[in-house]
Amino acid sequence: MKRIISISILIWLCISVGFAQQFIVASYNVRYDASRDVGNLWKDRHPHLVQLIRFHEFDIFGTQEGLKHQLEDIKKNLPGFEYIGVGRNDGKDDGEYAAIFYNTDKFEAIKQGNFWLAEQTEVPNKGWDAALPRICTWGLFKDKRTGFQFFLFNAHFDHVGVEARKESAKLIIKKAHELGSGTPMIITGDFNVDQRNESYHVLNSSGVVTDAYELSPLKYAPNGTFNGFDINKVSDRRIDHIFLSSPFTVTRYGILTDSYQGKLPSDHYPVLVEVHY
Repeated sequence: MKRIISISILIWLCISVGFAQQFIVASYNVRYDASRDVGNLWKDRHPHLVQLIRFHEFDIFGTQEGLKHQLEDIKKNLPGFEYIGVGRNDGKDDGEYAAIFYNTDKFEAIKQGNFWLAEQTEVPNKGWDAALPRICTWGLFKDKRTGFQFFLFNAHFDHVGVEARKESAKLIIKKAHELGSGTPMIITGDFNVDQRNESYHVLNSSGVVTDAYELSPLKYAPNGTFNGFDINKVSDRRIDHIFLSSPFTVTRYGILTDSYQGKLPSDHYPVLVEVHY
């Protein structure tokens, strides 16, 4: 009888640890709240955007372009989630964020910070040939069930500056080494370049991280990631990416093309990956 109980406990522990080693990571450019987006106003689309996040059970995800009130709208409708990040214009509340949302039942943010994608990383400014100030938010997260720790960096690269995008990619890898060399890492973001671009390859060929798309045996990618609110737009260009270091593995990768009433929740489709460690 004791042997049966011991075996049962061992099986239960194995199952529990197995579940703790898997979670869902996503990257989502939510499109800033623009009054000119007639027919796609934030007040109309954000309930559907949040429902998409809840239905697909994101555990931790980077957002791009969200303004303070948009992030608060998302948080209000995502029970059990918190976010980290600051506005890129003043390092406080002003401007677009590169915020990271995380499920507080699963993760603890041990450390957090922000740096600008520029030569001067600690103050709001434009870097290299960028048209706008760009920011990266990072967190050191701990899986509450296993104690496993990892960095997540989330960024939105410049849409104009070719040099800025390339140098921004190098800067994130450099910062990761400075903050905790050897710590597993995830990079999410809108990189404003597709999988054929040199700046993409700065990251993907770094020897540090790899595109989750390449790692996944199961790929659901019926379209590119930018849609411009056009549900009929067809592309194979992935400009939103998730990069992973070891020991992460990927079991599935998806570009989520969900719509509602013939409309889209954002002008980007979110990218989702199921990771294991």
